Amino acid sequence: MTNIVEMRGIEKRFPGVHALKSVQFDLRPGEVHALMGENGAGKSTLMKIMSGIYARDGGEMFVDGNPVTPDGPRAAQDLGIGIIHQELSLMNDLTAAQNVLIGREPRRAFGRLDETALNAKTAEIFASLNLKMDPRTLVRTQTIARQQLIEIAKALSYDPRVLIMDEPTAALNDTEINELFKVIETLKNDGVGIVYISHRMNEIKRIADRVTILRDGAYIDTLESAETPLSQIIQLMVGREVTQNTPVIPEISQSAVALEVRNLSRGKDVLDVSFDLRKGEILGFAGLMGAGRTEVARIIFGADPRDAGEILIDGQKVNIRTPHTAVEAGIGYLSEDRKHFGLAVDMTVRANIAMASLDKLTSRVGVLNEATMKDTAVKFIDQLGIRTPSDMQEVRLLSGGNQQKVVIAKWLLRDCDVLIFDEPTRGIDVGAKSEIYALLEDLAAQGRAIIVISSELPEVMRLSHRIAVMCEGRLTGILPGGENTTQEQIMELATQRDPALVGAEDQK
Repeated sequence: MTNIVEMRGIEKRFPGVHALKSVQFDLRPGEVHALMGENGAGKSTLMKIMSGIYARDGGEMFVDGNPVTPDGPRAAQDLGIGIIHQELSLMNDLTAAQNVLIGREPRRAFGRLDETALNAKTAEIFASLNLKMDPRTLVRTQTIARQQLIEIAKALSYDPRVLIMDEPTAALNDTEINELFKVIETLKNDGVGIVYISHRMNEIKRIADRVTILRDGAYIDTLESAETPLSQIIQLMVGREVTQNTPVIPEISQSAVALEVRNLSRGKDVLDVSFDLRKGEILGFAGLMGAGRTEVARIIFGADPRDAGEILIDGQKVNIRTPHTAVEAGIGYLSEDRKHFGLAVDMTVRANIAMASLDKLTSRVGVLNEATMKDTAVKFIDQLGIRTPSDMQEVRLLSGGNQQKVVIAKWLLRDCDVLIFDEPTRGIDVGAKSEIYALLEDLAAQGRAIIVISSELPEVMRLSHRIAVMCEGRLTGILPGGENTTQEQIMELATQRDPALVGAEDQK
């Protein structure tokens, strides 16, 4: 079978990093070819070369057997290569339709924008994804998950022959993932070749035909997915055996309450939510997209205002109105959108780690102690296994998983008593994920009170002492964590709509 794309001996270097070392990759028509590897293995770099974002430093690339050198994304698109990036690249102040068809808007006479045709064409693409969204809605009003679906729609609008999907399901729930997989099956049947990058191992066995594995920028092997056990794929990725045993969750019911939330409300997003969080406890939050989990976290952290309700720390009522007052009260928040709300990507690793604790790193006259900043950054780089040439590397040059570790280091340095982790392992590989789990468990063992919000039910069940489940802004129940709860029990609460609202809809 003739390959659509073939890459041979690809080389890429960045300052201080040999990112790709003679890497090979090929893609056939109508297949899903998974590209696997730990964070920093070179997966996204290789795909950015294929899609014209990066220029290669060596090697060859062929499309339909012809040598090509895409000198930009538009050139790659002309070759039929589209990409859905791990990090969102939408324009927040434009509508969904304007983002999907940016630069290709339908025009009337004299070059006037045809808004009706623009919205109609976008609506057709949304329908193919079973995405119920008004094309006229502003991107900034949508959740990360729905913005991810807009990115997917944008890539599909080019009618690509090759579609690169870099962590497309990282922010999606199970229902949305199933819909996406139906689209992938349709594309396969139409002869589209799909490069699929994901750290969700169960997805690879479910949809991939072949798997290519990279490690530390080098090509390791290409295998048939159906014939290769996941354990073998993981071992080739990380170069060692990774165990993922479910830990024994310690008893914390007698611990003191660190955080108490009473009757928290904000518009229709959060409706009369109450819960407590004990010292040494990991409280998981589960629910479908739009359930209100992130909204609760943002109110607690002062990022969004509340209409009603009280927040207590160690039994004392606190007036949290801004993130600054939350940090002063001992609360740290790792946002689901690290790029926009967790990091200053153009600054160094050292500066990002120190960012929330500058008062601890300055003299009495307000002068930063650079030596202390360096020592502190190096300590957390070693402790968390952050892959970076040095503490002076710009964060934007790190992989997604290593960027996530920098955010965690920032809040560990702040020494917060209450830590909120929103999608803590989003875009993180299986090896690094086990390290993050161990880190959270260690923090809880030290007496920190931790909230974990995750779209992955196995993750919530594995980590949590208790699981708070939300549906349409309401807290519908709290279940025990670990093996004492099933996914079916969680989903039952996650779909338990308010009877009053259901009755009102029926009357309409």
